[in-house]
Amino acid sequence: MSFLLLFVIVPLLTVIAILFSKDIKQTRWIAAIGMSVQLLLSAALILMYLKIRAAGITDDFVMVKNLVWFPSLNFNLTLGVDGISVSLIALTSIVIFAGVFASWQMENLHREFFISLIVLATGVFGFFITIDLFAMFVFYELAVIPMYLLIGIWGTGPKEYSAMKLTLMLMAGSALIIVGLLGIYFHSAPDGGLLTMNLLEISRHKIPENVQNFLFPFLFVGFGILGALFPLHTWSPDGHASAPTAVSMLHAGVLMKLGSYGVFRIALFLLPEAAHNQGSLFLILATIGIVYGALGAIMQKDLKYINAYSSVSHCALILFGLLMFNRSAMDGAILQMISHGIMTALFFALIGMIYGRTHTRMINEMGGLLKVMPLLGAAYIIGGLASLGLPGFSGFVAEMMVFFGAFTHADTFHRVVTVLAASSIVITAVYILRVVGVFLMGPIKDEHHLHLTDASWWEKLSVGTLLLFITLIGVFPHFVTETLIGNSLAPALERLMSNF
Repeated sequence: MSFLLLFVIVPLLTVIAILFSKDIKQTRWIAAIGMSVQLLLSAALILMYLKIRAAGITDDFVMVKNLVWFPSLNFNLTLGVDGISVSLIALTSIVIFAGVFASWQMENLHREFFISLIVLATGVFGFFITIDLFAMFVFYELAVIPMYLLIGIWGTGPKEYSAMKLTLMLMAGSALIIVGLLGIYFHSAPDGGLLTMNLLEISRHKIPENVQNFLFPFLFVGFGILGALFPLHTWSPDGHASAPTAVSMLHAGVLMKLGSYGVFRIALFLLPEAAHNQGSLFLILATIGIVYGALGAIMQKDLKYINAYSSVSHCALILFGLLMFNRSAMDGAILQMISHGIMTALFFALIGMIYGRTHTRMINEMGGLLKVMPLLGAAYIIGGLASLGLPGFSGFVAEMMVFFGAFTHADTFHRVVTVLAASSIVITAVYILRVVGVFLMGPIKDEHHLHLTDASWWEKLSVGTLLLFITLIGVFPHFVTETLIGNSLAPALERLMSNF
């Protein structure tokens, strides 16, 4: 059995164990133990991957295992990872681990909640461990579908509307994706050989340019919807605002990364000529998304909506970096996936913890909370500093790499969009400092807030885990960009630049 299969098997075993749990206490600990094992598996995977690379193995993907699924169509469960997928698996493990402890007080239908949450995570893990397009799509759907239940049942506010809007828009994206994947499948063997969905086998053949130009918008837009591509991002703020805490953490932290990962791994890698032909259009949309998301955050008073629009801006920056087609910008985009995933999970965890005490998310109804919740307040400030790109935190390294790579393009178009995108740093500083000043500083506005308690042990564990990795990546970015990711970008860059 492949080691990679454990990333699907362990969550499923955890779900089965939860089904037989007797009470809420057992449910919590089963979920916590299962996701702790998942976190340890991620650490073991990193060590195994580095050992394989140190042994001199330079294959694009390692730990490759082919399991026959639908032999008549040549659909297989082909497992394999590179440095990028290993990094995103680790990200998912960190966020789901923290999410379980952030949901420690969940009492309403607790078994069903944790089962749905872990099934969602299972889909994300499966998406990152496979290199077969059909299997990727199956796991993609497995990750998206539980969102409807998690928001519709355990959400707040207009949860039915938000759940339906999210589901319909992501299903529309799925429809576009399956069209693009089938188009690639039927052009995967131009010499009349056996059709395949295997990513590596497809990459050995050149898909005709006219076919690439037709299929590229389906895949980029389809995955881009999940990656908050402007103007198809509107499901995201509503979904974030209505989702329970752990769901918001997974939604923004890892689920949206499936979109940008799909753009990179499938659209750009398999359709490089179309990426060059149409990249400028999507680069404009990404630039608008960066600035629009940051400006949208300034206008909000609800903490969740502020972070949701901030996520739109940061996720657009990932697409922006990928579309620059050079090593520095694309390295920064991958690092931004990881950095934003941890950072936004921290924000949503803290917002949920603050809301659980104050029963409001409106910043103008709060004030001086740093006095009564010093640990949670300090953690929010640190997360805010990471978000605005303060040196020493992960956000700074990722953003600077993207902008440096983008500015290496000497033409006017790329310079203009880079300047516009970089202006979001200033806008981000404005809304972060405004939010911190309004609800954490100054006098306490509500006398009931004088009696609020600070973080409990499970909240400290959740927040502390996320803060630890934000700092580690900021101080030691070289481990991610060079040691772990290393030359994993090389195959995509080689294909993107081979004819240009």
